[in-house]
Amino acid sequence: MRKGQNPAKFVKVVAKPERITVAVLNYIPFLSGYYAESLDVLKICLDSLRKNTDLPFDLLVFDNGSCQEACDFLHQERDEGRIQYLILSDKNLGKGGAWNTIFGGAPGEIVAYADSDVLFYPSWLSKSVKVLETYPKVGMVTSRPYRTSEEFLSRSIHWAEQEPEAAMEQGQLLPWDWFYEFSITLGYSDEELKKIFASTRDFRVTYHGVTVFLGASHWQFVAWKSVMQQFVPFSMDRPMGQVKRLDQNMNEAGYLRLMIDEPLTMNMSNTLSPSFQQEQKAKLMKPSGFRQHLFDFPLIRKPLLALYNAIFNLYYK
Repeated sequence: MRKGQNPAKFVKVVAKPERITVAVLNYIPFLSGYYAESLDVLKICLDSLRKNTDLPFDLLVFDNGSCQEACDFLHQERDEGRIQYLILSDKNLGKGGAWNTIFGGAPGEIVAYADSDVLFYPSWLSKSVKVLETYPKVGMVTSRPYRTSEEFLSRSIHWAEQEPEAAMEQGQLLPWDWFYEFSITLGYSDEELKKIFASTRDFRVTYHGVTVFLGASHWQFVAWKSVMQQFVPFSMDRPMGQVKRLDQNMNEAGYLRLMIDEPLTMNMSNTLSPSFQQEQKAKLMKPSGFRQHLFDFPLIRKPLLALYNAIFNLYYK
């Protein structure tokens, strides 16, 4: 039998979500090996997000089965009001599984998605939303230009060629330093990057006074939630390796995949760059000392990393 009245009946006003939900996906299973610096990368990601986001937003974090240290940090952030929506999965659902929840449940009209290793620069969100609101039938907008595969650009190229109000250029349009800064985080050598840069091209379009590069990526993008919901549920049978299905499906559906014309986000990957370490890492980490320098010595570091990689593949592939 009910006793008394539910106090919620007397609440006259409820909070309304912001128009934009920034959604960050996190996965840190342990704090060693490949993931040794991942918690520090996450902290810098969220700090740069709060400092450099210039439109009102709610922050949603989906954690994909991380270790206790990462979950404790996220709980603290939520308790102190820095995360509005925190979803903790007790297992790794993969990026596709996390996307199903994020794009199915994000309260905002616009979802700005990012992996937890993204670094944000000032005005990244307002300039991305301007592209989203200016161009027709936009699927996703990545907040920096970089060299992408033409395989998933066919419909965007076709639109630019057929649209009388769009002016398109093609060729070596991306500055080398912008290309190198991002692409070096993907594990390529300098020689490999020189070959890729020389053998590929960019497509730059101006439409109604707003210039973009054609292309986008699943690691960071801004999109209409209503568009993303057309592609859920994502069916992916592995945690990684199949996320390009979104790029493929969106291209096949005729949606534009665009990038703003300046680098306002960056992929930190699983480590902090030497230049960034000088500015930020001292605030978050203890000095490495002689022992770390010893392990960084090539003759020691290379076989240890090879052993680690073999163990990682044994357990996680």
